[in-house]
Amino acid sequence: MVCGVVAGVLCAEVGAADKIRIAVTNFNMSFLPSGIALKRGFFKEEGLEAEVIRMNANVAIAALAGGDVGYTMIFGSVVRAAMRGLPVKVVASFIDGSTHALIARPEFKSAKDLKGKTLGVQAYGATDHLAANMMLKHFGVDPEKDIKTVALGSASARLAALKEGVVQAAVVAPPADAEGKKLGFVVFSRAYEVFNFPFVGLGTTVKKIQERPDEVRRTIKALIKANRFIRNNREGTIQILTEWGRTEPENAAAAYDSSWKVYNLDGNIPEDGLRSVIEQAKQEAKITREIALGEVAEQGLLREAQRELGIKGR
Repeated sequence: MVCGVVAGVLCAEVGAADKIRIAVTNFNMSFLPSGIALKRGFFKEEGLEAEVIRMNANVAIAALAGGDVGYTMIFGSVVRAAMRGLPVKVVASFIDGSTHALIARPEFKSAKDLKGKTLGVQAYGATDHLAANMMLKHFGVDPEKDIKTVALGSASARLAALKEGVVQAAVVAPPADAEGKKLGFVVFSRAYEVFNFPFVGLGTTVKKIQERPDEVRRTIKALIKANRFIRNNREGTIQILTEWGRTEPENAAAAYDSSWKVYNLDGNIPEDGLRSVIEQAKQEAKITREIALGEVAEQGLLREAQRELGIKGR
């Protein structure tokens, strides 16, 4: 069967032993490891028949908790859900810094000029919202007091709102940043340039970890293979992003060139980065108790996957 996007679902070739469903927020550069694993057959190599489904972050967590999907790549949302008591954990990290970019209308010359203005994000509490807040704080702008934030959905909707002046700034992931530059918008910052923070990885339920550890391990392996492909094959990655993300080749190339370095080679979850995610989530939820790493993350299956691939984890 030929793979394609149908009603927001990308299907892998039929015939694999185990069916899995993975939620992402966009078919873009940030979540491209899942697209690469489909298009290059890495899921199939691991005996998996995969669907990658586009969902808003809050919907993805509900679907994960309810069993409608087995996995999500929205790292921070899984950590926050685990801290709220949901039986979910992150099992790998694939991007050690966010690919999101803070862009604005051309009349603004710096991030500080955005005080009192309106920012467009995909969804409240989603990965892009978190990245925007951290970038704004880096430039001395308080996202709670100085900025009005509105949830606008897709990257195309955020760009349209920016063009029409409904918002004065937006946070987008490649290739939407390249599309924004074509429209005359300016890029103030890329998240990975100002902080180290795991943003895209793999999260699943505690039940899945306990009852289907082999499936989880093979899913991790397929995505590590995809990350290695991204790091080592520029032209092949651009070609897949063009098709998977439904974007122009020049935008896909710009997206790749601006972000390929943030994809790690081993799926490892950096301890300092995980602690930063936890601290950020504690501040947002006003949690004062200590959160142990094991409460939100399980790395045993990652270590097994790394050994099978001949990788020494960091």
